[in-house]
Amino acid sequence: MVKRIKIEDFFNRFSGIPLIDVRTPAEFEDGHIPHAFNIPLFSNEERAHIGTVYKHQSREQAIAIGHHYASNKLDWYLSETRKVSTVGPVVIHCWRGGMRSEAFAEHLLNNGFKIVYVIEGGYRAFRRAFLEVFNQPGRIYILGGYTGSGKTHILRELFRKGEQVIDLEEIACHKGSAFGAIGEKKQPTNEQFSNLLFWKWRKLNFDRPVWLEDESMQIGKVTIPEVIFRRMRNAPTFFLNIPKNERVRLLVEEYSGIKTELLKEAVQRISKKLGGDRTREALEAIDKEDFHSAAEIALEYYDAYYRKGLKKRDSGKVLVLDSDTVTASFNAKKLIRIKNEYIAKRWRAS
Repeated sequence: MVKRIKIEDFFNRFSGIPLIDVRTPAEFEDGHIPHAFNIPLFSNEERAHIGTVYKHQSREQAIAIGHHYASNKLDWYLSETRKVSTVGPVVIHCWRGGMRSEAFAEHLLNNGFKIVYVIEGGYRAFRRAFLEVFNQPGRIYILGGYTGSGKTHILRELFRKGEQVIDLEEIACHKGSAFGAIGEKKQPTNEQFSNLLFWKWRKLNFDRPVWLEDESMQIGKVTIPEVIFRRMRNAPTFFLNIPKNERVRLLVEEYSGIKTELLKEAVQRISKKLGGDRTREALEAIDKEDFHSAAEIALEYYDAYYRKGLKKRDSGKVLVLDSDTVTASFNAKKLIRIKNEYIAKRWRAS
């Protein structure tokens, strides 16, 4: 017997059980529940054919064609599923928790699998859970600072020191600048980025604050969900003010080993903002492996861009912390101390 479960049951009780997504490879690629395995009932082409028949002929004919396609792959469904779990339990879902997931689950039960769950509402139910979770009340704190301040390193250090952290750039596989794709994996689709963010977000304890890095709404090719970005814009910002020479030094350390062609391509992407002369000087500096000068020129644009963005924030919610170093452990410790003082001050005022 197929056991139907709600998406909340999956989150709370069954998320440790192997999850099988039986939608097409294209649907899965666009976006899927994190850690799911894709064992498609139909290929992309088969699914398109079935849809066309359903639309232009009849539901009955579409179902018959679906049965024909599936009947040729019954053994393959079993062998692929047994790579995930030999006899179960497993959780199955399709787009709406309908015929595809039910048929797949029945086939497993008829061939040795003991327990098979199907998510009611399928992947659509997962996507609908977003707003409720993203709107959960809680404190968000933003780590700000000019480019080269080592904010990603600081976030990791905050996490090591027991703070709750969401690293948006890690999820996006992009550092959020013209240089952001260098050294990163392929970015997820926009839908999958929001899925991955949601998966981490739902595990947070909102009785405790959560740190995020100050970001534009766009990180490379993906977009921060509006509900989260709006909360970020209204959250207190702890702005680390670090001297430019220290930030240049960190940038040189991080980028001097990168292929010069990649660096030059990144400079070209901000050439309109830099202007012709400064772009040419930056490119010449890279050719000469004078990465210090190239970083200084790039920061002329990025510092001005960040100052402009900072002015859009409520100045009463921006706490400036001066620091002479980009050493992550030192700055993380300082942030925690200032954060605790900030919380205590708010508590006394309430």
